[in-house]
Amino acid sequence: MILQYDGSFEGFLSLVYEVFYKKYKPNKILRSEPKTLILEEIKLIKTDEENALKVLKAIEEKFDKKSYEKIINTFMCDTKEFELELLAFVIYGFKNKSELFNINNSSVFYIDNLQKELFRHVHKMTGFTRFEELEDGTLYAKIETKFNVVYFLGKHFFKRLNNQKYIIHDINRKVAFIKNDYYIGVKEVLDFEEPKVSDDEQMFQNLWNTFFKAVSIDERKNEKCQKNYVPLLYRKYMTEFI
Repeated sequence: MILQYDGSFEGFLSLVYEVFYKKYKPNKILRSEPKTLILEEIKLIKTDEENALKVLKAIEEKFDKKSYEKIINTFMCDTKEFELELLAFVIYGFKNKSELFNINNSSVFYIDNLQKELFRHVHKMTGFTRFEELEDGTLYAKIETKFNVVYFLGKHFFKRLNNQKYIIHDINRKVAFIKNDYYIGVKEVLDFEEPKVSDDEQMFQNLWNTFFKAVSIDERKNEKCQKNYVPLLYRKYMTEFI
């Protein structure tokens, strides 16, 4: 059996409810309709907020804090097909929560490793994220990332930028972490107009690019080594590579 849901966290919790109470045994979980012909039965699971809330409350009561956070964090890895493993992880937790610490369990092992991969990516992005100063003094950073990490980056820089207003904008996912005088948190960004940087920002970008080129030694240039330390994935919005 193949199950299909809308890709949202609430939709997944609704799916968990249906699987748990109707004893479904899916071999695949889809986020959208398949583009190719599939002969197997596809069961569409509609998002039910009431059922989703029941499952969420049950998880909060049954699971320890770290296991609960693993479920949330796994959903940030939205470029991976994690649903079957996460479903098994949740069901194991309901039946016997001690099983959630058994790394010999393939689903537990997968979820643990996926969370490690997520936070490795977050760690890299804390160093590769570049802010620009806008005309009103707000710091603005554009990112395109492997996983949905705007919340983690926003939380990281909140501790380091003190009272500074800033925006971390995930271009592809159309979400942003916003910190200003009135709001702190993640919001959807449905419409986007390229903001104007301040005159000082343009000057400092030019100075930084000049410095970056001045300290480089053409005879020792090693593109392969450079890509190992700063992969192309992270360079698009890094000032020194623009």
